Amino acid sequence: MASLVLPSPPSCSTSSSSSPFSRSSFSRGGCGFVYNEARISAASANTSIRCQISKSLNGKPFVPVINDGMLSNFVPAARLDQTVINGKLKIFSGTANQALSQEIARYMGLDLGMIEIKRFADGEIYVQLQESVRGVDVYLVQPTSPPANENLMELLVTIDACRRASAKNITAVIPYFGYARADRKTQGRESIAAKLVANLITEAGADRVLACDLHSGQSMGYFDIPVDHVYCQPVILDYLASKSICSNDLVVVSPDVGGVARARAFAKKLSDAPLAIVDKRRHGHNVAEVMNLIGDVKGKVAVMLDDMIDTAGTIAKGAALLHEEGAREVYACCTHGVFSPPAIGRLSSGLFQEVIVTNTIPLKEEHYFPQLTVLSVANILGETIWRVHDDSSVSSIFT
Repeated sequence: MASLVLPSPPSCSTSSSSSPFSRSSFSRGGCGFVYNEARISAASANTSIRCQISKSLNGKPFVPVINDGMLSNFVPAARLDQTVINGKLKIFSGTANQALSQEIARYMGLDLGMIEIKRFADGEIYVQLQESVRGVDVYLVQPTSPPANENLMELLVTIDACRRASAKNITAVIPYFGYARADRKTQGRESIAAKLVANLITEAGADRVLACDLHSGQSMGYFDIPVDHVYCQPVILDYLASKSICSNDLVVVSPDVGGVARARAFAKKLSDAPLAIVDKRRHGHNVAEVMNLIGDVKGKVAVMLDDMIDTAGTIAKGAALLHEEGAREVYACCTHGVFSPPAIGRLSSGLFQEVIVTNTIPLKEEHYFPQLTVLSVANILGETIWRVHDDSSVSSIFT
């Protein structure tokens, strides 16, 4: 994806009372708020447009739904005319994120496969495909988000059902890969649960895995099958591009040293914005203590970037430090909004101007708060599935 060009310094507002970000005009469509100029017909195959933008209203975010003709600016609209339905590609959804699965299917011009998933009184999971998948490339959309163990087991049982139904290839589409943080041994006698889960998915019968923004790239090496790593940064970059932002006002902040590479790549696409790093030291799981800040944020708009927000302890303490160091506004961006308690209280406490997440994990109504913005990754996942099915390049989507 090409770098975003930001306004030159002379056109920027220097007033600290007004935000350098201003929302574009929206019109209310049938499924949320979209750009006025964003609606096109499938016939206009030579045009490219931006993804839909969600907007909070009364504290409840609108999650964009992909309509016919609604594509991101890095996905060619011609894809709509190339959807050849030959029965050799089918998408099935687990129960973890059915809304996202439906959006992916709509983007691809397909219907979700018919499947029965139920739980017995003792909690055991039962899965039966309601249509034939013999000789078909099957894509199972099921994040292993909370409750992680239930959703993971459901994914394994569904993979097994497809394998026993003679599917040609089975791809596990995992928008959020649970247990990804347990990817190494930091102390003696610890498990590496990420490797264990990778083994389980492989042994269940998956031929390929498609995952979004893994906690660390090394997790791909835990699988003995191909892994396509989908980066959701372009979706967030598209959203930030819809705002007026001054390059001299912006600084990208990594909430910890481990996320520096991710933040640096993000900053490079924001007109090579400066980078700052929050140095933290963790005393236990889900417990973080901020020590100091590396970089200058005084008078600037800080965009904190992470792969996930769980209890929000790290990012909230980082935001507090940024305000202490003179940051004018703080924006939080992440792919996976886990939002374990007390995350909502920390994120809505006034530290953040806006909290931007994607819909890799479905959010419940109790997770909504006024500063929350939710962006859809359905288009980028749908395009990736098409390219995997067509044996085309996936990495070119993100370059």
